[in-house]
Amino acid sequence: MLILAPQLSWANPEQAAHTLNLTQHWVGYLSILIFAIAYLLAMTEEVTQLNKSKPMVLAASMIWAFIAAIYVAGDMNEQAGRAFRACLEGYAELFLFIMVSMAYLNALQDRGVFDNLRVWLLSKGFSYRKLFWITGILSFFMSSLCNNLTTALLMGAVIVAMGKDNRQYVTLACINVVVATNAGGSFSPFGDITSLLVWQSGVVPFVNFYALFLPAVVNFLLPASIMHFWIPKLQPAAIGKAPTMKRGAVTMIFLFILTIITAVCFEDFLKLPPAAGMLAGLTYLKFLGFYLQKTDTKPEVSDFAHVYKLFNVDLPEKNRKQQFDVFKSVAALEWDTLLFFYGVMISVGGLSFIGYLTLTSQMLYVGLDPTIANILVGIFSAFIDNGTIMFAVLTMHPDISQGQWLLVTLSTGVGGSLLSIGSAAGVGLMGQMRGVYTFSAHLKWMPVILLGFFGSIATHFLLNGRFF
Repeated sequence: MLILAPQLSWANPEQAAHTLNLTQHWVGYLSILIFAIAYLLAMTEEVTQLNKSKPMVLAASMIWAFIAAIYVAGDMNEQAGRAFRACLEGYAELFLFIMVSMAYLNALQDRGVFDNLRVWLLSKGFSYRKLFWITGILSFFMSSLCNNLTTALLMGAVIVAMGKDNRQYVTLACINVVVATNAGGSFSPFGDITSLLVWQSGVVPFVNFYALFLPAVVNFLLPASIMHFWIPKLQPAAIGKAPTMKRGAVTMIFLFILTIITAVCFEDFLKLPPAAGMLAGLTYLKFLGFYLQKTDTKPEVSDFAHVYKLFNVDLPEKNRKQQFDVFKSVAALEWDTLLFFYGVMISVGGLSFIGYLTLTSQMLYVGLDPTIANILVGIFSAFIDNGTIMFAVLTMHPDISQGQWLLVTLSTGVGGSLLSIGSAAGVGLMGQMRGVYTFSAHLKWMPVILLGFFGSIATHFLLNGRFF
């Protein structure tokens, strides 16, 4: 089949440096079909119960296998391998960055930081309306330091604990958290997959991302201010005093902030990938874990350990060491999400190598005004994961101003809030709040969220004209 393929003209050794245009070849059509089916299966994960990473990783492998077969048959053995390794390098940097960030968050959860926050909020006797704003504002700022998926899941657990007797509050608070986390992640270089990809590509300097802060605030405040009037004027039952955090929790928070600073310094001053700085920051956590293990003075077992063992009961907390292991935090990563992004990035890289993204770039950024193109890209991100959309745009690498790069970063980041399937935060919360926060519940509030979407874009043009 490869030899008889009529659309191709095979290259001789002198032509080996060139790539083939496979956009009208059966491999191109088949790759599009494979990617579409895999993405459809990933979007319907809640229905099929099939982890989203499985079809995407398989799709990536199949697409590149077909591409490589064509190139090998055409005596162009090196081309496909080099292109694949370039895609893999881009993913590796992203993976290492997110891995360290998630490891820190898992470690903080192990130390009881987030449980302490949840109980503290419940112990203050806030009304549902106040809790709506508190969780939204916390989500906005937390997602600028943490990834939006982790922030949404943490806030989701807090919301369920506070509103278990009020379904309407839980639904609206979840929608608010999705909007807030996506907005908060859009102005920070490491807050969301979209801004992280743009930062790592080098098209926007670190400091310039914060020009999107006020547009992101507008995106969060407009829908939240309207939804506020539908929050019940009730108050959840208060509970007791917040538990004490485990030893080392405060130091761990400081080290996480120091790790982010290290990553920024590596990128801005040393011109090294941010992932290199994050891995350096992982050693801070490892040394802290070593110190906690060596200085834990609690006995391994109590004098009555055999009694607890006899009755198959765990030792009380006060009689056990509060052991901490960094590698347990790494093992608890959201591996399905990380592998999903591998499948997406490698698949999109394959489609780009085939030639489809060049065609798309010409349609969007040559046939249309860049502003219209970037707004459309943001709306598309409501239907396809915003990280996927941004990676595709970066692969196209259109010739646009820095203001337009900031616009597409903002539009894809906050555009993912228009539908519950547009961002990792929405997909994650749908799984966590099954039957309460749903696609249809989010869809009812899309006009309000769309108001925030266009409000943030207008604010960007009003305040950041110097970048255009």
